[in-house]
Amino acid sequence: MTKTATISEIDAGTSTGSIRRWLGEAPIYVVGLLLMTLCISLLMVRGINPSVSGIIANARLFALFAMVLLIVDAAWQLGRERPKSPVDFLKKRYSDRLLWQKIAAGLPLLAIAIVVLPFFSKMKAAIPLFNDYTWDQTFIEWDRAIFFGYDAWQVLQPVLGYPVVTALLALLYHLWFLLLYPGVMFFVYGRIDSQLRRQFFMTYMLSWALIGGAMATWLASVGPCFVGPMLGNPAFDAQMAYLYAANEQVPIMVLPVQEMLLERYANADNGLGSGITAMPSMHCAIAFLYWIAVRRIHTGWGVFFGVFFFVTWISSVHLAYHYAVDGLVSLLAVAAIWWASKRLIAAWDAFLARQATLRTNTVPAE
Repeated sequence: MTKTATISEIDAGTSTGSIRRWLGEAPIYVVGLLLMTLCISLLMVRGINPSVSGIIANARLFALFAMVLLIVDAAWQLGRERPKSPVDFLKKRYSDRLLWQKIAAGLPLLAIAIVVLPFFSKMKAAIPLFNDYTWDQTFIEWDRAIFFGYDAWQVLQPVLGYPVVTALLALLYHLWFLLLYPGVMFFVYGRIDSQLRRQFFMTYMLSWALIGGAMATWLASVGPCFVGPMLGNPAFDAQMAYLYAANEQVPIMVLPVQEMLLERYANADNGLGSGITAMPSMHCAIAFLYWIAVRRIHTGWGVFFGVFFFVTWISSVHLAYHYAVDGLVSLLAVAAIWWASKRLIAAWDAFLARQATLRTNTVPAE
């Protein structure tokens, strides 16, 4: 990928490099904070006073994964270097001034990810306060139109309908949350192009707000696993019967989670990670975002994340969380946001370039 002229990949191990990085990432900070403010305002209008508990919980998860990555890095470095004094080696490595300057350079972007996401989660939980769940039958009919009169899960069942396969897909589906923590930390601190990093995070923030917030509220739906208990629609009773029968042979991880979400909905709990919404699928949206970003970094890992996105999509259907069209709409929405984010970042860089040119032209000659 060609790097921009004004905000190139700068050595963040210097104070000047850090300032330039922060300046280049300013639109992400502004967009993130504005969206958070909008979420808080909307919630307060509906009588919900957001607290910092979600932020604290999110920060703890990031800290946990930071500790895990630190341990893995230390073990890897010791195994590779085999120093005579492991303690002195690690002390020198982790007390390096340039390392801490690079960590500091990424903190604003990491802080935005920590602070903003819980409020998007609260908006997701508050969907029933803004709109009724009325779209499920429409999405059921869309799926049946695509699959010649069958529900999508029925088409997948001959291939995936084995308890061991279902249990494996449930495990992989839950591993998606790694994209939100070590995955985000990689894009904050990884040695990647600045343009790509900023495009990723702008798309990440806008996806949570527009796809997981605005579109999910507009297209309010509960998904196959909840249409029975919440809407009295028996269309997916057979699918749920299969999942519970499979759970008798091999634990299916999604079933306790679905029961927890249903209980939280009944108790009006709007905590981090709660909320019921099917269209669009944020699992598919974030997995697709990682594919289109990572394939620009490494071809092999791009293939991996392409497969992961596809597995996430079919798992979301097989495990009764989503209709097939939920993933399709997510894919199209992320692609559009990715395109728009690139142009937003380019416009900001052009603005900075103009300002730099003006300053240069107005400095008196020595």
